[in-house]
Amino acid sequence: MPDGVQIRRLQVIGEREIQGLSEVLIDCVEGGASVSFMWPMTVEKARAFWLKTAESAARGERIVFAAEDGSGAIVGTVQVVLDLPENQPHRGDLSKMLVHRKARKLGVGAALLTAAEQGALSAGKTVLVLDTASDDAERLYRRQGWQYSGTIPDYALMPDGAFCATHIFYKMLQPRS
Repeated sequence: MPDGVQIRRLQVIGEREIQGLSEVLIDCVEGGASVSFMWPMTVEKARAFWLKTAESAARGERIVFAAEDGSGAIVGTVQVVLDLPENQPHRGDLSKMLVHRKARKLGVGAALLTAAEQGALSAGKTVLVLDTASDDAERLYRRQGWQYSGTIPDYALMPDGAFCATHIFYKMLQPRS
């Protein structure tokens, strides 16, 4: 992990966290990431998303992690969605894996993945699933031991409106010995 960067599970997502998480989300969307949002990406859209996410986390439906640099600024985030159908109590969805462009290729993504996997395991999950439209993220997931399952063409839109495929990955989690 990069010097000075710490991964923190956000038990309470307050105004400071909402602001930092919004900045990361806006940066990723402005950089072209297909993460559910279209251009123009506004502060209002980002705040609304994180406020809704904070409510979901407070209800125990998801776990939210933040990567903070040495100054305490949020430079990345990831979520584990726990609230799934009753026939999938063992599964979680990895969601909104976001790293600010200034913090990429420094190990932040790998550290966030490790935290998410450990958090999911401690919540009783034994398999995680994710989808990504990013080639860079796909390489990270493969390096971290995630298994490629397939590609769905025209799955979503890029922020500019162009269609994009998504790549599905899963990881079987094992308890630490």
